[in-house]
Amino acid sequence: MHDIRMIRDDPTAFDAALARRGVEAASPALLALDEARRATVAESQAVQTERNALSKEVGQAKASCDEARAQALMAQVTAFKEALPELEIEETRIDASLTAALAALPNLPAADVPDGPDESGNVIVRERGIHRAFAFTPAEHDAIGPALGLDFETGVAIAGARFTLLRGPAARLARALGQFMLDRLCQEHGYEEVAPPLLVRDEAVFGTGQLPKFAEDLFRTTDGRWLIPTAEVSLTNIVREKILGQAELPIRFAALTPCFRSEAGAAGRDTRGYIRQHQFDKVEMVSIVTPDASDAEHERMTSCAEGALDALELPYRRMLLCAGDMGFTAARTYDLEVWLPGQGAFREISSCSTCTDFQARRMNARYRPAGEKGTRFVHTLNGSGLAVGRTLVAVLENYQQEGGAVAVPAVLQPYLGGLTLLEPR
Repeated sequence: MHDIRMIRDDPTAFDAALARRGVEAASPALLALDEARRATVAESQAVQTERNALSKEVGQAKASCDEARAQALMAQVTAFKEALPELEIEETRIDASLTAALAALPNLPAADVPDGPDESGNVIVRERGIHRAFAFTPAEHDAIGPALGLDFETGVAIAGARFTLLRGPAARLARALGQFMLDRLCQEHGYEEVAPPLLVRDEAVFGTGQLPKFAEDLFRTTDGRWLIPTAEVSLTNIVREKILGQAELPIRFAALTPCFRSEAGAAGRDTRGYIRQHQFDKVEMVSIVTPDASDAEHERMTSCAEGALDALELPYRRMLLCAGDMGFTAARTYDLEVWLPGQGAFREISSCSTCTDFQARRMNARYRPAGEKGTRFVHTLNGSGLAVGRTLVAVLENYQQEGGAVAVPAVLQPYLGGLTLLEPR
């Protein structure tokens, strides 16, 4: 959500920032609503002031036994009294329209975000890791996976397209990956482990920016709750409607949860394999910080996600997304893309974003700076640390052996009872 005062102060800069995201100028319509709202508020206050003044005159007229004047004044007081509810209704209507218009606009890109209309404008920041040399032609994960328990057919039979059943080695590998990544964040990087609700209310998904614009990408229950598309929703809303002390910040949360997405905007993409599912597990990171700390926290969070890939010895690259390819709430996003030798391509495995105060305004999440009476909005950040399913895919493709077995990365072996090799059934 944007601050209307900021738009009022510099509408040209606001529209220029929106243009970088491919959004048409919005300040004229917003400022017209803002002016109408302020005019209605001013009129309401003027009517209230006049009514109060006339009420005093009624008392004075009665005190001086001027009944005719008292009656005339009382008629005017009644007229003003009847006008106030109508003005309040109009103020509420305009305010709702302004809020809806502001809520539909994406966050503004940070100054260092490159321009570009889509992923073609993204910039490689760095590439790390060694691409393994295979003495055979590496296969894609959907060719290796079934013999290791990645059961696409049964998943579809039970739940439909974009659902997969994991059995045996594949299920154990997914569990080990999730536990390894969560332990690493909490034990080495100071994140607090959280087991959050998987069903949330409208206010929660509005606060993190999925509503109202992206409702079709979510699953909704019959009682009006939403299945979380990412633990970011539950974790970020922990500070909803709260005023934190500056000494409490930074706050860092991490969770390993199932995530649920309708993939409405991805029809026809990645229909094969385990890359894009309606249900998947993900380790999520969320940070709540002061505004002056958010840039450094963004780098820290992304480095935490990179560390998991380094530990798994998976080649990857960091991408700085351009303005046209960022998510709705992001001011800056780094994507981590892992190398998949079977596909011969890099694929996204983590996305780490700073949202500045955009989500905080929607949630009314604030902090009180030390020594000050007033409050300010916090900054929120979120990132994948990592997506379990895509990490499983990366392990299968990068650690595959001729004949279909898959070597277990050294850091995962303790989670698998010392197992060093997943063998096909």
